[in-house]
Amino acid sequence: MLQPKRLKYRRQQKGRNKGIANRGFTIAFGTFGLKSLENARITDRQIEAARVAMTRHMKREGNVWIRIFPDRPVTAKPAEVRMGKGKGTLDHYVAMVKPGTIMFEMEGVPYNIAVEAFHLAAQKLPVATKMIIRPTAPEAINIQ
Repeated sequence: MLQPKRLKYRRQQKGRNKGIANRGFTIAFGTFGLKSLENARITDRQIEAARVAMTRHMKREGNVWIRIFPDRPVTAKPAEVRMGKGKGTLDHYVAMVKPGTIMFEMEGVPYNIAVEAFHLAAQKLPVATKMIIRPTAPEAINIQ
């Protein structure tokens, strides 16, 4: 699972996830990208499940880049515990995703395989997504 190597503080406040992405909203590495259309907290397990689904469908051809990283700790208290007695222990890590964030990128595979791979990955994520293509890519010219 993805998680930070070290943290300054083990427990963080929940915070809010408002607005649209002001960074990470353009394709930087690959030809195809999977873009978020909603605010969400995506866990390390969801990111890994989406990656596995994509790479299996691609039969390990081409490249995949994960553009989000789960760096926010989430705490949880055990079930049926009374209120109080401090904050819970660290449970898992999440990535805060805003609308417009490119979550995954891919290259080296045909368009139809990329569409299906991103569809399988999107089913593993708790957010509405959209597949985008780099405007300068030859695939973008052939599709229109």
